[in-house]
Amino acid sequence: MEFVTKPLTKQPEDASYIEFFHELGSRMAAAESFQSILQRVLEFISDLMQCDSCFVYILRDQQLILSASKNPHPDLLNKLGITIGQGITGWVAEHCETVAIPCRAAADPRFRIFHDLPEDSFEAFLSVPILCRGRVVGVINLQHRNPHHHTQREIRIISTIGFLVGAELTLARLEVENLEMQRRLETRKLVERAKGLLQRQLGIDEENAYLRMQNLSRQKRRPIREIAEAIILSEELRAAAPSVNP
Repeated sequence: MEFVTKPLTKQPEDASYIEFFHELGSRMAAAESFQSILQRVLEFISDLMQCDSCFVYILRDQQLILSASKNPHPDLLNKLGITIGQGITGWVAEHCETVAIPCRAAADPRFRIFHDLPEDSFEAFLSVPILCRGRVVGVINLQHRNPHHHTQREIRIISTIGFLVGAELTLARLEVENLEMQRRLETRKLVERAKGLLQRQLGIDEENAYLRMQNLSRQKRRPIREIAEAIILSEELRAAAPSVNP
């Protein structure tokens, strides 16, 4: 029996998908701000799905925080939080599973109403976890005013976007954590150096030198790092000053 290999059927929109994923990858490689990447994701999803609402929630301190929205919600952006397991969004985060409801989304027992969100009255609801290395880092929600059937193709595309966004978010967080760790280490070195200077200048022990810096930090309402930098600068200026012979 002779087998005939048929060419793969390329759907018309495939080129736009490839172009978007290439653009998204390029933006990530160029280290664009995470917020600008989220905005581009919102634009693409809205065009692809023709949805009436798109929310992106990011997991912070065990709460899903509304971090991006197709519709303007300036009073809720970066303020509205959902705990893990709460509502459909929290359920998706807890179980790392997609939920697709074609109509009467509010009738789902997992649904939670937020009175500040008019989108709660919409019919169709799609909620997709944003994952990285098997762990949830956020959720993407899409809503339609009227009933809408979400195809497997649509869900796979949104899930793929979630994987990319999840990897970028995790990388961004690691960079922030590394910078914070570096800043703390530098602060500790400055404080240690300033303590040593005070010990020599005032003839006091290490504990009292630190207490003096701490008290000065409270009085001036300035971070202890700035107090340490001022002590070090003062010593450097004193050492650089030319000596005057009587």
